[in-house]
Amino acid sequence: MDYRCVKCFRNTYAKLMDKYALDANQQHEFEQFFDDVVADYENMLAPELQIPLQKKLVSLSGVDDLYRKEKCISNNQAISLAGYWKDAVRSAANPLALAVRLAIAGNIMDYGANTDFDLRKTVDRVLHADLAIDGSADLFQRLKEAKNVLYLGDNAGEIVFDRLFIETIGHPNVTFVVRGGPTINDATLKDARDVRMQEVAKVISSGVVAPSTLLSKSPEEFLEYYRAADLIIAKGQGNLEGLIDENDPRIFFMLMAKCDVMAERLGVNINDFVIYNPKK
Repeated sequence: MDYRCVKCFRNTYAKLMDKYALDANQQHEFEQFFDDVVADYENMLAPELQIPLQKKLVSLSGVDDLYRKEKCISNNQAISLAGYWKDAVRSAANPLALAVRLAIAGNIMDYGANTDFDLRKTVDRVLHADLAIDGSADLFQRLKEAKNVLYLGDNAGEIVFDRLFIETIGHPNVTFVVRGGPTINDATLKDARDVRMQEVAKVISSGVVAPSTLLSKSPEEFLEYYRAADLIIAKGQGNLEGLIDENDPRIFFMLMAKCDVMAERLGVNINDFVIYNPKK
């Protein structure tokens, strides 16, 4: 885990403590807990650190879903744009190429990495920018060949554009995965239902309450789907952090690079758009 991740988490949780008006004693208790957890988790992946930290803050604040309001706003904002973009995709010369760029643009809706984002501007930028890593041609070919597609979702709001992409793919066997419970503003089963994801894919939970896909902590029920997939689409930095070291040629990572740590790992710049496949 990079020291910069620890700094980022500390800032995020400081804002959450202010948001939920923790008193001085509670803040001190959390800060001490934070330091102890960081020391214990020195050799862990950054998303694993979130598990005990968010559990502790939920206990102190009494709020079980720390980003419930933001997730609702994100879903509604994306839904308000979806009708226009659905028509645009249908009439596009290459519907799949447009839909995949919209899915990547949706990755900006991340309250863990950046609370100040502009979805409309990001959509416009991704439509006109070159992808820093462009594995789209390979992805589209693999979609034609795959029997089972596993789609690892990321943020609320973003999943509206994932839904449009899945609908455009038109594959008969797509399984969409959400988090095992509230974690940052990542999508849960409720968020998937709110955007009617079940109309275009089978929806399941990862079984892990972490902002990533952590195979070492995943239940067998999820792992059966993971092992059976011919193709895996993994959205966002969290899934990248959890799975990049698997070097699994089935995985296509789709995201916007939002921090130095992940940008450096991919060899791109912050705010670059990426479709990356770790070919063996």
